Amino acid sequence: MRNPALLSILTLALVPLFAQTGQPVHGGDGVKLPAPPQAEARPVTDKYYGTKLVDNYRWLEDAKSDETRNFIDEENKFTEQYFNQARIRPHVQEQLDALMHVGVVGMPVQRGENYFFLKRLADEDQASIYLRRSWTGKDERLLDPGKFSKDPNTSINISDISRDGQLIAFSIREGGADEVVVRIYDVKNAKTLEDELPSALYNSILFSPDGKQLYYCRNSQKGTLLYQHTIGRRNSTDELIFGHEFHGEPLGPIDMFSASITDDARYMIIHISRGIPARREDVVFRDLRKPGSPFDILVWGLDALFNANYAGGKWMVHTNYKAPKWRILEGDPGILPDVWTSLVPEGEDVIDAASIVGGHLYLRRLHNVLPQVDEYTLTGHYIRQLNFGGIGSISSLAGRTIDRYGFISFQSFIQPPTIYRIDSTTGKQELFWQSKIHFDTDQYELKQVIYTSKDGTKVPMFIAGKKGLKQDGSERMLMTGYGGFDLSMTPAWNPMYAWWLEQGGWFALPNLRGGGEFGEEWHKQGMFEHKQNVFDDWFAAAEYLIANHYTSQQNFAITGRSNGGLLMGASMTQRPELFSAIACGYPLLDMLRYQKFLQGIHWTTEYGSADNEDQFSYLLKYSPYQNVKPGAKYPAIYFFTGDSDTRVDPLHARKMTALMQSATASGKPVLLRYSLKGGHSSGVSVEQAIEDYTDILTFLWTETEQLSHK
Repeated sequence: MRNPALLSILTLALVPLFAQTGQPVHGGDGVKLPAPPQAEARPVTDKYYGTKLVDNYRWLEDAKSDETRNFIDEENKFTEQYFNQARIRPHVQEQLDALMHVGVVGMPVQRGENYFFLKRLADEDQASIYLRRSWTGKDERLLDPGKFSKDPNTSINISDISRDGQLIAFSIREGGADEVVVRIYDVKNAKTLEDELPSALYNSILFSPDGKQLYYCRNSQKGTLLYQHTIGRRNSTDELIFGHEFHGEPLGPIDMFSASITDDARYMIIHISRGIPARREDVVFRDLRKPGSPFDILVWGLDALFNANYAGGKWMVHTNYKAPKWRILEGDPGILPDVWTSLVPEGEDVIDAASIVGGHLYLRRLHNVLPQVDEYTLTGHYIRQLNFGGIGSISSLAGRTIDRYGFISFQSFIQPPTIYRIDSTTGKQELFWQSKIHFDTDQYELKQVIYTSKDGTKVPMFIAGKKGLKQDGSERMLMTGYGGFDLSMTPAWNPMYAWWLEQGGWFALPNLRGGGEFGEEWHKQGMFEHKQNVFDDWFAAAEYLIANHYTSQQNFAITGRSNGGLLMGASMTQRPELFSAIACGYPLLDMLRYQKFLQGIHWTTEYGSADNEDQFSYLLKYSPYQNVKPGAKYPAIYFFTGDSDTRVDPLHARKMTALMQSATASGKPVLLRYSLKGGHSSGVSVEQAIEDYTDILTFLWTETEQLSHK
C-alpha cells in the first residue's frame, strides 16, 4: 500500500489535472459547495466491431499513478466539505454508535464437547476467536486480532478446526481485501505455529483427518490449484494435489474449485465451478484410504450444478440438473444422474440449500421467498419443519453428519440475529446466542407485496416501517436491491436499515430477476441479454411504491453495492427522474471493460463480455459509463469505494465520478468517498464501519425531502 504521508507530499508538486470551472453545487438542507473538481478529459477512442466509442477518463484506470492519486485526494476533500456542512451527521453517528457497539457472536463450530466461534465484545473493534469447553462452559478468548496488527482494520476468521479440536486454521485480513494470510493455532499449547500461507485468494482451507496436513485451494489469474502443506515444513515443500487439467480438459482462470473431506474421513471431494455464477459444476473425489490414488468422477461435463455430500455410505447430491428449482438425488459414481435415485423431487418451492447433520437431511426452501427448513431422513422421508416465526432470513443448518447437534440463525430487517442449537434427534431448539441490540422490534412491521413489472412478470417485494407510519407520499423511502448471480435476497439485519426505520422512514427490498428466489429460470431471466429485465423490475418497484403513496420522487433514496452498484448505475442513467438520492458502492459501471480487471473475468458467465460481438451490443445498451448524457439532470449521487477492493476494481467509481461531475446539469452533488482502508469484503473495524455508514445515511437523508415538513 502506498504511504499516505509520502503521497500527500508528492501530490503538492503535481500540475493540477482539474479545476473548479463548473457551477456551484446545492445539496439538501442548505449544503452549498463550490464547483466539483473537473478532471481533465483525455479522449481515447476504441473501436468495437465498427462502433467508435470515446473514453475521456481512461487515465483514471491507473490506480498507482500520481495523477490518479491526486484526483482521489481532491475528490475526498470535496466530499469532506459536504459532510462538514451536513447538520444531521453527528446525530446519525451517535445513533449508529448505539446500534453497532454491541456484542456479536458468529456461528459456532463443534468439536466433541467444545465450541469454537467468533465473538466481539461491545467495546471492541474486531471479533476474536473463542472456545467454550462445554454447552454451559465459560467463553475463553484464544486469538485476538490485535496480536497480529495494530491496525484496527485487521480481522481474523476461522478457516477450519482439526477433528480433535487441537488446531485452528485461521485467516488474517487487512481491511476489506479478499486476500488473506493463513496461520495455525495450537489450542493445547496456546501458541500460534510458525506455519504461514502467504496473502492470496483461498477458496478452502482444511485439515487432513489426522491433523498433520493442511489442504488449501489458492486462486490466481491463471486458475485454482489445490496443495497439501505438511505442518511444520517449509511452504516450498507443499505438494500440488489437483489443478491445471483433469479428464483431458484444461482448468483455466474461470474454473474455481473448493475441497472438503467427508466426516467419516474416507473421501476428499472437489467441486469445480465453471465461472461465477457457475454454468457447470463438476464433482470428483479421492479415496483417502488409498494414498496417491487418482481422483474418480461423480459427475462431469453436464451444464448444471451439483453439490455433493457423503454420509451413511451414500452420496447425497443437491442439484438443479433437469430441475430448475432443485432436487435431492442419491448419486452413484460411474452412472449418469438421469438414473440416480430421487430422494426429494423438485417441487413448487426452490430448494436453495441442503445439509446433513446427525444423519438427517435438512433442506432450506423458499416459499414465495419466505425461507423454511424441513428435516428428512437420508432416504428422503419427511420428519418435521423447523419453525422460527415471522418473515426473515434463516441460515442453512450448520454442523457435521456425525454430530447430534447443528446450529441455525434467524434474523430480519426488524429482528437482530439469533442463533439456535438444533437437536437432530428430537428437533428441540435451544438458544445459543441472542443479540442485545436496543431495537424495539414490536414497534415495526415487515410485510411482503406483489407488483407487476414492465413485461407483466409478478415480482415480490419486502417493505418495512414503523407501525402506523403514514402512507401519503410524504415519508422518506430507502430501497436496495441486487438482482444477479443466482443470489436470493431475504430480509436480514443491517444497522443502516435499522437506523432508517428508527427515523420513521420506509425501507424496501424487491426480489429482482437474476436472483435465485424462484430457481434457475428466474436467474436466467436476468442474465446476459436479459439483464434489462433486472432494471425494469427495479423501476417497476419504485413506481409501485410511489403509486401506492409510500413515498414520492423527492423522498426516494436508493443504495446498492457491487452488482447492486451496477443497478445504481442503471438507475442514474436510465431513470434519473425516479430518484432523489443514490448511494453507489464498489460498483461495476464500465461494462465494456470490466472483464479486463481483477476478478472480472469470472463474471463473464453472468454478464457476457464486450470481447464477443453479439454480447457487446447488449452490454453497450445498458452499461452506465457509456450512457451518461451531458447536460442531463441527474439525482444527487454518492460513490464509495477504496483501495482495498480487490474484487471490483475501484476504477469504475473513479471514472464514473469524473464523468458524472462533468455531465450533470441538476446542480445536485456528485461525490466520491475513496477509502484507503475499506474494500469489498467485510473486515474493517467497527469505528470505520460507523464512519462509512454515517456518510451514506447522512447523504441519503440530506438529499431527500420530507414533504410534510415543508
